[in-house]
Amino acid sequence: MKKVTSNGGRISLAILLMVFISSCVPTKQLSYFNDIDQLEKPVVNPKTQKVILPFDRLYIRILSIDPQTRLIFDFPDEVRYSSSSNSMVGYLVDESGNIDFPFVGKINVGSLTLKDAGDKIQKALGEYVANTTIIVKFIDNQVSILGEVQQQGVYSFSQDKLNIYEALALGGGLTRYGNRRNVILIRQEGDKIMHHKLNLSDSKIASKDYYYVNPNDVIVVEPLKSISTSYSNITYTTILSSITTLIAVMLFAGLSIQ
Repeated sequence: MKKVTSNGGRISLAILLMVFISSCVPTKQLSYFNDIDQLEKPVVNPKTQKVILPFDRLYIRILSIDPQTRLIFDFPDEVRYSSSSNSMVGYLVDESGNIDFPFVGKINVGSLTLKDAGDKIQKALGEYVANTTIIVKFIDNQVSILGEVQQQGVYSFSQDKLNIYEALALGGGLTRYGNRRNVILIRQEGDKIMHHKLNLSDSKIASKDYYYVNPNDVIVVEPLKSISTSYSNITYTTILSSITTLIAVMLFAGLSIQ
């Protein structure tokens, strides 16, 4: 067997070191709330109510002590739920902000809060029936989660207040290569598509306007500069590992590297 040169051993050690360094991610980049010790008082975020927008879907229920009114407006559960999707059937808001309500016709609820919409529907119904209570809720709320999360996809939620951490938890949380300081929230505001950059490691994020997620938001978790193993293509780390394995086999075989 030929004598292995010290030069070859140094090359192997250097490549092994490169592989190890490239596969490591600093703990600080994987942690949330690195500045939590700097918080002196609780963070306040008075969540503003979401207004009704075109293409929202609303659950509207009419409550009344009058049996005839209940018979007309209070649909039974087997009608209120869709058998095909097992979801609640609602009223779709059209592009002008209107809903088409039985016996009343079109009611414009665009840009109103749920409470204001309920008051407006109650007033419109007042011409036909009295002493009613209107319940209005958003249904079919969805958020799309993409990028460096455990499970990308479109997720439904029913909470009135879903924060950014709860939304990401729907996708299983971030991978080890998810950049907590570079999370992009995509939201339609009026006729504009807005992109907002969020820093999840900032303990004061709860005071920000975009701490809470709106229906139809898209959340994209950007990767760290470290090489991500979540992609199926051959990465730089894979190439280095292959080279290291080849050199190890050569050294084991007793070949001299000049």
